[in-house]
Amino acid sequence: MMIFLIIILNLLTVLFLPFLMIGIIKKTKAFWGGRYGASVFQPLYDFIKLIKKDFVISNTTSTIFRLTPLISFAAIIIAAVFVPLISGTAIINIPAGLIVFAYLLALGKFFNCIGAMDTGSSFEGMGTSREACFTSIVEPAFFIILGSIMALSGNYTFESLSKITTNAGSYGVLIIIFAVLALFLMVLIEGCRVPVDDPATHLELTMIHEVMILDNSGFDLALITWASGIKMLLITSLIAKIIIPTGSPLYALYYLITIFLVSIIIGTAESSMARIRMSHIFEFIFIMSSFALIVMSLVGAKVFGG
Repeated sequence: MMIFLIIILNLLTVLFLPFLMIGIIKKTKAFWGGRYGASVFQPLYDFIKLIKKDFVISNTTSTIFRLTPLISFAAIIIAAVFVPLISGTAIINIPAGLIVFAYLLALGKFFNCIGAMDTGSSFEGMGTSREACFTSIVEPAFFIILGSIMALSGNYTFESLSKITTNAGSYGVLIIIFAVLALFLMVLIEGCRVPVDDPATHLELTMIHEVMILDNSGFDLALITWASGIKMLLITSLIAKIIIPTGSPLYALYYLITIFLVSIIIGTAESSMARIRMSHIFEFIFIMSSFALIVMSLVGAKVFGG
């Protein structure tokens, strides 16, 4: 019965919270822009509208382009079963969950890249090159952060993320701060948000993720948009798992508050700063790597005694 309840709660979270998260971000940006803005449920309405629309496929594409949205979405959905969501527990909780999760995200990213290149457009190839470069920096930092935290307890599952203060003592607060900051940067980078990318841009010199999906429309575009929102939600869920005390009876409430606050912070950041120049984006992404090395150093100091 408990497993069934966890599956239902996590399924509802994946189905609806990504749209609400994006809606809150847009609502926050509208607020800071002095506008009322659309409903927080507008991303869900847009998703339903896209599903009903027909799509156009270029004659230059192959089967890879047609399969890319489905494979990318399937990879994200499967990755979600390894992450603790609103229930506080993952549907599949195994020691190799971190590796499986990371490489399922990489699988989705890989097919997004080859799907964009399959169009034969040099424009989409440019965006693919940028996206791949960013991911190649983010992924090692992600492994360093979560691997270091899990090494504190020797329990290599996502459940150990909520026991940092218990396992690290006085080092725990610093580890939590730098881990949360690094994962928040990952949300911005992998979610294609300002200051790394701008989901609303249509300028050739600044487009990254958006240029990769220019040829997608209708149901395919709906799946890609949904998968992008789920990815942001999953990374934010790891932030929630780190900061919410272990065994908290109000985990679901704290989880929703965390998602709400992270969405507001993202919307505020996008309203208060411009997109970074392309030549400086790598410097911004390497901040996450710096935080990851700090986390690893703190864990080493705790494990080996200073």
